[in-house]
Amino acid sequence: MTMEELAFVTEMLFYHLTRRRLQDVLPDLLGRSLQRGWRAVVKCGNAERVEPLCDELWTYDKAAFLPHGSKLDGHAERQPIWLTAQDERPNQAEVLFLVDGADTAIQADFIRVCDLFDGNDPEAVQAARQRWKAAKTAGHKLTYWQQNENGWVKAAEG
Repeated sequence: MTMEELAFVTEMLFYHLTRRRLQDVLPDLLGRSLQRGWRAVVKCGNAERVEPLCDELWTYDKAAFLPHGSKLDGHAERQPIWLTAQDERPNQAEVLFLVDGADTAIQADFIRVCDLFDGNDPEAVQAARQRWKAAKTAGHKLTYWQQNENGWVKAAEG
């Protein structure tokens, strides 16, 4: 690696969802990102998933608010959280969330990439393993998280 590459290595976190659904986990992770002062992009596995997930983020908790938008809302540069099915970073986000099997070719543009996958779907697990291998080969810092009855447990690093 060059000196420039050593100065910035994308941290990739793999979240193996087995006990809670994406809709239950994602709002908390997005909220933590906003608390750090980070903007986020949520990349869905397909375009049809973007608006339903947007709607779920508006209604997940009556006492909480996650400012977000999508192409239908416009003004991407103003949105703290941007939902898309494209490889894009229109809001200058620091963190990328990959959901529903989404992958990216621009992970190096982010400080952190969070790959959330359904641990009850063998195909999703296999695809996540392939993304882990590719990220490791690319030299990213990797962490693998599993759910237990108390929350998240760090199960591996790479």
